[in-house]
Amino acid sequence: TADFDTFTQPAPAKAWAAARDGLVAVKADGLARGKGVIVCSGVKESDAAIEAMLVENRFGKSGATVVVEERLEGPELSLLGVTDGTEVIALAPARDFKRAHDGDVGPNTGGMGAYSPPLAVGESVVRDVVSTVLIPAVKELAAGGHEFRGVLYAGVMLTKDGVRTLEFNARFGDPEAQVVLPRLETDFVALALASAKGSLASFPPLRWTDRPCVGIVVASGHYPDEAGMQIGFPIRGLAEMPRGVLIFHAGTRFEPGRGLVTDGGRVVTSVALGDTVAQARETALSGARQVRFEGAFYRTDIAEEAVTA
Repeated sequence: TADFDTFTQPAPAKAWAAARDGLVAVKADGLARGKGVIVCSGVKESDAAIEAMLVENRFGKSGATVVVEERLEGPELSLLGVTDGTEVIALAPARDFKRAHDGDVGPNTGGMGAYSPPLAVGESVVRDVVSTVLIPAVKELAAGGHEFRGVLYAGVMLTKDGVRTLEFNARFGDPEAQVVLPRLETDFVALALASAKGSLASFPPLRWTDRPCVGIVVASGHYPDEAGMQIGFPIRGLAEMPRGVLIFHAGTRFEPGRGLVTDGGRVVTSVALGDTVAQARETALSGARQVRFEGAFYRTDIAEEAVTA
């Protein structure tokens, strides 16, 4: 992991960040639905982030304690591992895009889109993450009397000094799972059953399609600023999706007499497979364009790195 410390008071937190020229990430220690991280580029930004959490209580009790850690540089990678408490079988890798707007600018979100497989991530990288991150985590849980069976998500950064862990989730990552599971040809129910029964050691190798998959989130206006967001807007276009588009619902609800309306920040994800990343991207974008509600927005550069490289 990155160098870090935890704080409940703003002054020592600001001093720790200032000693690193403000090149830090400030994280709410509690659950913040994927939005409790502020990545800072200088002392002014780190001071403001610490003030927001420890003084202004922007994240309530979740931000009463903050983790301030050194800012890491490099491409991010998400890897989901299915474990039976001993063995770990990695699913296909993915890369998600946390910033709200094109060009990786704007506030951090729960994820504005993802694609799989990510650029320049081969089997050796996956094996490295499994052996240095996922398996040690599973062993440590078991050693502490907390055997874990299920899906363990590792969010890592590929730095010049090697793999560094950013986060864990004891569940599928969102939107990563939405671009990983459509590529899986093995029966997932059989895999889940083997995880539950503790028999992953004898489970056959997973089968995957070679076709890449891209997912693009359509979000409510002002997301992730919950104070600025409005919900309850009718959603149009879902019945008129282009061929090949999968729509995953997130922030939606059904209202009698009105149909589906928005009910959260990330409303739906438009997902598509393709013979190439470019083809999958264009199909997913065509689905995102078709989703219409007041204030809707989405990133247009998801997976673009794999097309222009």
